[in-house]
Amino acid sequence: MIKLLRVDHRLLHGQVVFSWVSALDPDCILVANDDVVKDELRKTTLKLGKPNGVKLVIKNIEDSIEAINTGKTDKYRLMIVVSNVADAVRLARQVEQIHSINLGGTKALPGTHQVTRMIYLTDEEEKLLAGAQENGISVNIQPVPSEAVIEYKPRTGAGKGGNA
Repeated sequence: MIKLLRVDHRLLHGQVVFSWVSALDPDCILVANDDVVKDELRKTTLKLGKPNGVKLVIKNIEDSIEAINTGKTDKYRLMIVVSNVADAVRLARQVEQIHSINLGGTKALPGTHQVTRMIYLTDEEEKLLAGAQENGISVNIQPVPSEAVIEYKPRTGAGKGGNA
């Protein structure tokens, strides 16, 4: 059972580990990221930050999609964390069990605009999210479980229907 698909550029950190794990009670966290899977230092760092009693799996995006779609993750209460919008939308479009995307934190970079205090998106990311919403995938903003869920609404003129 997929409890949450969260976009957070920091992947695992105190906020995720303590508040989301406490609220959702997952027994497995899947970090789906093409770069981290090849970086032993980052993998080690993530493993050190995982909560006790929760399994941590680190896979690239394609292997994550395959593992979920073939039922390998069915035995887990799964929380999925990705670092960017494109990966989240790709997962949501290719995994039937995913019905929503939680925007937790994205970095302010050149070409992004501020959506909330912790969410910065490019026009292309807004198109991807609008396209996901058009396909029935809910997109919400909720930094921590104790805060209200805000439905994501693309800026007027952001365009529609981007592809992942």
